[in-house]
Amino acid sequence: MGNKIPAWVRNKYLIAAVVVLAWLLFFDNHNFVRQWRIRRELRELRLERNFYLEEISRDSTAINKLTSDPEALERYAREQYLMKRTGEDVYIVIED
Repeated sequence: MGNKIPAWVRNKYLIAAVVVLAWLLFFDNHNFVRQWRIRRELRELRLERNFYLEEISRDSTAINKLTSDPEALERYAREQYLMKRTGEDVYIVIED
């Protein structure tokens, strides 16, 4: 009657493996939860990096166009800074 604990629960290797696994999953500096958060942050940073690379490419193209084409520069100045030629009237139309 005194020995009701199953043999597989009394196995010292199983107990040691469970303790090590619990330690690695929850208490270690490189635990599972931290690794999951780091991977999620890495995925977000890669998406952000791709966005900024596309923005850099788009801006570089715009800069090249503005420095090489005077008509494009004039168009940009008129649209962005509301510049006008002498004797010309500019009307601002705001669309809803």
